[in-house]
Amino acid sequence: MKTLEIVSEHGCLGGVQRFYQHESKVVGTPMRFSVFLPTKALKGEPCPAVFYLAGLTCTEETFPAKAGAQRVAAELDVILIAPDTSPRGLEIPGDRESWDFGVGAGFYVDATDAPWSANYRMYSYVSEELYRLALEELPVDSSRVGIMGHSMGGHGALVLALRNPDRFRSVSAFAPISNPMQCPWGIKAFTRYLGTDQAAWEAYDASALIRKAGREVFPGGILVDQGLDDKFLEEQLLPENLEAACLAAGQRLTLRRHAGFDHGYYFIASFIESHLRHHAAELSA
Repeated sequence: MKTLEIVSEHGCLGGVQRFYQHESKVVGTPMRFSVFLPTKALKGEPCPAVFYLAGLTCTEETFPAKAGAQRVAAELDVILIAPDTSPRGLEIPGDRESWDFGVGAGFYVDATDAPWSANYRMYSYVSEELYRLALEELPVDSSRVGIMGHSMGGHGALVLALRNPDRFRSVSAFAPISNPMQCPWGIKAFTRYLGTDQAAWEAYDASALIRKAGREVFPGGILVDQGLDDKFLEEQLLPENLEAACLAAGQRLTLRRHAGFDHGYYFIASFIESHLRHHAAELSA
């Protein structure tokens, strides 16, 4: 039995854009993810890889279709890997009641409260199962792996990187949920996935993790871009809390604020090149 099934494959800039499916032991359902393989990777030569974690309501198709990342990745010989944002097809009561919880909204945590704890384990899925699959099944250089994400996925990328700097050597985010313990999206998700003990929430909050570390985890720095016309900025994203945590811990942070940009993929497409070049530089250092 094959570990990975190719759902579709599309020629792209001298490489291929693929969509895979596999049976996940971690979440207990079939999971899909996308992969862009540049020319060098198609020849079987090891390449650096960057994981991309998408935001609320998105799928594994959102990033490759909307971000325009493949052109830069083809130039830099970087593999791009983008998983889905939650398990699907479970029909757990309440998993489709709102767009910011349940299906499409796994928040990259390992749920501890029933009924979510059996399947909503996106933290372990990305950091262990998908990470291992990528290294085993794709021509990924295991010493050169980075991670980035957008919104909920920006939160996930920061958390996974801060907790696993041995696996993810570079990190960046677009409009991340920087302090989920202090915003409505995070409080709603964490209460239902993790319970009411807020001490357990700290393991999935980038600002809290940086404060707890009290030191520089990424000497190459963390890159974050934030649109100033983002309607979620003040209530949900709280980049100023991440900025304060990094300052207190001595963690270098490049937080770029951009007038005229909102929360969507036009914003991401505008700055994806600098993010990929940031990762390529860090992964080749």
